[in-house]
Amino acid sequence: MGDTWSGPPQLRPGRALAHTPGASGSGSPHRSDGRSPQTPRGARHTDPDGRPRTTPPVRGRPTISSGRRAERHGPRGLLLLGLPGLLFALFALITWQVVADGPLARADERLSDSLVRRGATAQFLADLGNVTVAVPVLALVLVYVAWRARATGTDQWWRPAVGAAALMAAVPLWVVPLKELIARPGPAIMGPGTGFYPSGHTATAAVAYGAAALLLLPWLRGAPARGAAVCCAVVVNLGVGAGLVRQGYHWPLDVVASWCVCAVLLTALGRWSRPRSRTSDGTDREGR
Repeated sequence: MGDTWSGPPQLRPGRALAHTPGASGSGSPHRSDGRSPQTPRGARHTDPDGRPRTTPPVRGRPTISSGRRAERHGPRGLLLLGLPGLLFALFALITWQVVADGPLARADERLSDSLVRRGATAQFLADLGNVTVAVPVLALVLVYVAWRARATGTDQWWRPAVGAAALMAAVPLWVVPLKELIARPGPAIMGPGTGFYPSGHTATAAVAYGAAALLLLPWLRGAPARGAAVCCAVVVNLGVGAGLVRQGYHWPLDVVASWCVCAVLLTALGRWSRPRSRTSDGTDREGR
């Protein structure tokens, strides 16, 4: 009665020895031949009283790899992966119809005939796609964004500005060869001549104003300001396209085709411009 204490229970005479340490038997947690235990239970650590214990899992933030995997396979990741493919497919369809003078191209020409209504407003909107207007706007935004990024000590502060400038410089590199290769005639109001597909003014405006809004987003405070920047870029580009069609400078499909290509290019610019942080192993990784 008086021998109760808090220590581990002791062996009593007459009990089976099959469960004693070192003895052979199926119930022994230790091997009699000295080999290491094969079960996870045998490898567990014990507390001071000899009872097995385990370390509970620690909850924390998911690792970078799991986060990237979730983003890659989530709805937003699937949209970002699928949208460029859909836009390129649409661009290929339009190009094929224009080259083959298919039903879509003929419908496009009939639509254009009903939309041409020249005026001062349409001319003003079309002029927003001129290089002399769109490129200086983008240049001012690039200087501002680079200055802000460098002043705040952002790593690779030059990255967004260089990416946007390279994208703008690449516009004639893909527009001019396509114009020469496809050699689509223009609307009747433009007279004889070819090289209207795709629209270079549309591409210039889309890259200039789209890249400007994209690079300004991280420096704008609040969702209303960011939404206003995006809406402004969209409205200006819609205005440029409408002005080109209303003035008879381009067929509607010339404008739509340039929008398809430029949307893909701007998506790539958005990924290129994301801030990057340095990991513990010295490599750069994309920031959120």
